[in-house]
Amino acid sequence: MHELEARFVTEGAYVAGVLSGTSADGIDVGVVRQRAHARDGGIELSPPELLAYATEPYPDDVARRVRTFLEGAPCGLRDVALLDRDLGRAFGRAARAVADRHGLALDLVASHGQTLWHHDGVEGSGAATLQLGDGDFVAAEAWCAVVSDFRQGDVAHGGEGAPLSPLADVLLFAHVEKPAAILNLGGLGNLTLLGKSGELRAFDTGPANALLDGLARRFLAAPLDRDGASAARGSSDPGLVEELLRHPFLERAPPKSTGRDTFGAAWIDSVVARAGARGLLERGPDDLLATATDFVAACVADHLCRFASERPRELLVAGGGAHNPAQMAALGRRTGIPVRSTAAVGIDPKAREALVFAILGSARVLGLPVTHPGATGARAGARLGKLSVPAVGCRGPRVG
Repeated sequence: MHELEARFVTEGAYVAGVLSGTSADGIDVGVVRQRAHARDGGIELSPPELLAYATEPYPDDVARRVRTFLEGAPCGLRDVALLDRDLGRAFGRAARAVADRHGLALDLVASHGQTLWHHDGVEGSGAATLQLGDGDFVAAEAWCAVVSDFRQGDVAHGGEGAPLSPLADVLLFAHVEKPAAILNLGGLGNLTLLGKSGELRAFDTGPANALLDGLARRFLAAPLDRDGASAARGSSDPGLVEELLRHPFLERAPPKSTGRDTFGAAWIDSVVARAGARGLLERGPDDLLATATDFVAACVADHLCRFASERPRELLVAGGGAHNPAQMAALGRRTGIPVRSTAAVGIDPKAREALVFAILGSARVLGLPVTHPGATGARAGARLGKLSVPAVGCRGPRVG
């Protein structure tokens, strides 16, 4: 490990950030050159340089099993153990495949894993979370050291375990004029608020693409509303939006996080039922998708209004929502502030979370604390992630 630590300071280490989000539609891999430099008697990370990004498909059998788990089907301990192993193998192979295509030999993989259960703030005994994709299997397939299981350390130190992206946003968006807001719209929404004087606050805002994609599968017979085309043709039902905004999670104050256990298939069923009671379904899918898109934006706007101590200069959007013109327009209408993709400030919106985990994994190897009470509620000063190393001699040849 001393050789790896030194590489960060000399030529830079090749690090892959790997994750699969709440949509579970593939394995996102971002390979970066990550450097570090001496500062004030210690060491500090530099912003990562993105070298390659791709979304690798899950093996068909693994994809089916993940989807079954996420939809709440009963499962036994054997099922969990086998999926933990097979996800680890899939993450490691995905990381190595992307690196190999670009002629890079990885020094480190930072693997978030696939979330299968999250406390959502409603577990009476306290926070707990479960991400599968064992780091030892990732290491064996990627031929390099691996940092994984980031959320557990945050929970152990009093945090929600999510959202973790804000812990790296301070570095990733250091060049952006403050105050700024960074919004990730994946299956769920999460918001990072960066203040003029270095303040950090972050939280989940509620459902996003999990809702929109769920409705698209049911009413458009498609995996998603491509470019928000259906939503753009429709008209939002303000009454239904206001009704949905009364959900208990949305009314809670941060720190808070959520997931499919709160905003999954059963909740989408309730949205459809409420839409039917208001006669919305009779008007066709366009108005339903327009209402859902407006609701996602209203969740963000409401959280900004209640919890941002400074009005952000702009809202920078990453994740799949950044590629949905109807969603971006709804955010602008609801928030009343300029809305741009993070691409406008040099951060690929698809790769942002992979970049985040590359940073967090690098911090773990270098022994840098990352937790922050303003992000997840965890006590400051904890290092996140568990380290796995491959067997001696299994590393591939170094290129690049």
